[in-house]
Amino acid sequence: LREGDMHPYEILRLLRQRHHDRLVTITNGTLYHTVGRLEKAGLLGEVGVDREGNRPERTTYTLTDAGRVIVSEWVRRGLSRIDRTTEFRVALAEAHNLDRLEVADLLRRRRDALGDTHQAYLRGREKARTIDTPEQFLIEVEREELLLETELRWLDSLIDRLERQADGTHHQWER
Repeated sequence: LREGDMHPYEILRLLRQRHHDRLVTITNGTLYHTVGRLEKAGLLGEVGVDREGNRPERTTYTLTDAGRVIVSEWVRRGLSRIDRTTEFRVALAEAHNLDRLEVADLLRRRRDALGDTHQAYLRGREKARTIDTPEQFLIEVEREELLLETELRWLDSLIDRLERQADGTHHQWER
């Protein structure tokens, strides 16, 4: 809704067109229920009702000022947390709602926390080897360690790109 006022069906069409349904399951019922909850919470506001031909009435919604604040707050929380993978992925997809340098800072916090977790995995695996733990019991630990290592490299690269692209005067994402 930051892009403009829409009715739920149009929101659903855009979410699917942009493949956001790969991040979370989106059904018609879920979306309409969510829109209703967000309106009751004052995060969305009704701006009109349209009817075309035999089609049912369609209510168009706008994002309220409170809704804009909540989106930004939610993205901030989601980008720095390491305990909720799905929320992180959604927050990353919505990071364009924040300033580039702020995103870089939030991702650096995530990177620091993941770095600590990665070190704990490395120490745990090394300790397991010193007591001759059979390899088959370490398979998942090895996988997690390698995934963390890969994400850390990716975060380093992304943070660097975000900081280089911010020119000192205009830090917003390009629209």
